[in-house]
Amino acid sequence: MNDRMKTPWGKLAPTRFPEDPRERLRAWDASDEYLLRHLADEKVPLSGTVVVLGDRWGALVSALAAHRPVQITDSFLAQEATRANLARAGVETGAVQLLTTQDPPPDRIDVLLVRVPKSLALLEDQLLRLAPAVREGTVVVGTGMVKEIHTSTLQLFERILGPTRTSLAEKKARLVFCTPDPSLERSANPWPYSYALPDGVGPVSGRTVVNHAGVFCADRLDIGTRFFLKHLPAARAGQRVVDLGCGNGVVGTAVALADPAAEVLFVDESFQAVASAEATYRANGVPGQAEFRVGDGLAGVPDGSVDLVLTNPPFHSHQATTDSTAWRMFTGARRVLRPGGEMWVIGNRHLGYHVKLRKVFGNSQLVAGDPKFVVLKAVKK
Repeated sequence: MNDRMKTPWGKLAPTRFPEDPRERLRAWDASDEYLLRHLADEKVPLSGTVVVLGDRWGALVSALAAHRPVQITDSFLAQEATRANLARAGVETGAVQLLTTQDPPPDRIDVLLVRVPKSLALLEDQLLRLAPAVREGTVVVGTGMVKEIHTSTLQLFERILGPTRTSLAEKKARLVFCTPDPSLERSANPWPYSYALPDGVGPVSGRTVVNHAGVFCADRLDIGTRFFLKHLPAARAGQRVVDLGCGNGVVGTAVALADPAAEVLFVDESFQAVASAEATYRANGVPGQAEFRVGDGLAGVPDGSVDLVLTNPPFHSHQATTDSTAWRMFTGARRVLRPGGEMWVIGNRHLGYHVKLRKVFGNSQLVAGDPKFVVLKAVKK
């Protein structure tokens, strides 16, 4: 596999984070190269404030570092990858301003480059947040693979920023060109979105859940989480619990409601998710102790300090299917659990998590199952 990314400013060798020599997924794709080629071919002025939204692993801002761009991302892992890739490219610290989707955006944007995200809701939220800084004459270019850019994507650009068209496809990648219209009337940002949970899901029945844009299943309770909530372990007074990959935090909040003496750590690599989890927890006036952390899984959690880890591991990285995240979650859980501590996992039946748990923990027990999902338990011996 070619491990060099061709750009008009030379070749780069960006990697994902955490770096794994066995990982076959690249840190860039044809849409990144297409966008950079367009900027050079069309001699797009890059002397003003250049904002790069949704840069997957920092490949775009690494290539554009000489123009001191601003990166906005929802991903802690993408931010860490960016730092590593900038260092690898010999770029000075501070050449790129790293912002999260929760940070205030720049007041003025001269060039807006958008790596189209998988979540249309996240794109809507971020375009609405950035729109006041976009002026007449701002260059707006989106990029993505053909399978990632839909009519609804283009309609979103057009509704929020102005007239929009697409390029011809090259290597299954496409560009989106938008001409900002400052006179456009926009609707209010609908995010974050709140709703009441249904009955029959344990301690959180009827409770409020808060979702920032981009969080999985933000407008309803997904069926996997619903199944998990019905089969959570019984509360044990004063336990230390981790809601790993917490999303909107509904699982950790359920634990805290069942056991007010519990200490719950909510952790996710998504800034939007952790903001949602904290908002959900606060909205329900939970009396217990909680910590909210954006980070790389269980990194930074002391060995043998946790009684219970609850998780629904993701099996996608953007558009690619991968089990690397699940492996890291399972091995991290074994490290942080005390002897006798338990990891409870909800997953699609076909993913075979019981095999991975047996390899990591030496045991795996089926707690509950239906035709689609299984809840599994592994105990640290």
